[in-house]
Amino acid sequence: MTDAHQTDLRQELLEIGREAARRAGELLRDGRPADLAVAATKSSPIDVVTEMDLAAEKLVVDLVSARRPDDGFLGEEGASSAGTSGVRWVVDPLDGTVNYLYGLPSWSVSVAAEVDGETVAGVVEIPMRGESFHAVLGGGAWAAGAWEGERRLAVRPSPPLDQALISTGFNYVTAVRAHQAEVARELLPLVRDIRRGGSAAVDLCDLAAGRLDGYYERGLHPWDRAAGDLIAREAGAVTGGRAGGRPSDDLTVAATPGVFEPLQGLLERLGAWHD
Repeated sequence: MTDAHQTDLRQELLEIGREAARRAGELLRDGRPADLAVAATKSSPIDVVTEMDLAAEKLVVDLVSARRPDDGFLGEEGASSAGTSGVRWVVDPLDGTVNYLYGLPSWSVSVAAEVDGETVAGVVEIPMRGESFHAVLGGGAWAAGAWEGERRLAVRPSPPLDQALISTGFNYVTAVRAHQAEVARELLPLVRDIRRGGSAAVDLCDLAAGRLDGYYERGLHPWDRAAGDLIAREAGAVTGGRAGGRPSDDLTVAATPGVFEPLQGLLERLGAWHD
């Protein structure tokens, strides 16, 4: 594939992803019923999947499939197909489900496109903030919101770790949450403060936008991190997992360049990836 073809394909995927995320976000924002029902549970009784998760994922899959019928999918709510084009869409139709159920604004739609296993385009739509984040591999990270026009994103200058604002999240499985709470207890005195927003995709975008210095979480799935990881990296963040590794289900770490290594090293010493 020529460089020009790669560029054209990435831009096409980005535009489709932006439309799909925007429309799914509108569906979730405008269609949220007052008596929102819990259709099923995921990993535990407090990890819920709603009728709106399912509707939003169907909207994304249907829209993308109409434009690119040979592409594959990996979706949180069950969309799974290999495809034949070399392109796979990784979709979290509602990241921050509990926030959404409770009427809290920190939830998002995350849509990423992979080509031959590499994420090349990512979109995170945050409807209740009126913000949309996107990136193409090698093209920087961008956001639109209350400010005029789109702005290019850049992470904050790196502070010392003890002055870093760090965000994290907690698993819905009780035993895992208990271990995560212990890690957070030991980490808290060593940093400026810890935040817990409830959406991994939003946290990664906030890092990209200079609103955080770092983020870590255990137990993220590919759909939780795919778009946000690309956006953070394109804004200048460093991302990884356990020491020397890439982001994984065991551990995802993302931070400004000067915060990443000390934060990752500390999390390694605290055993943030296991019970």
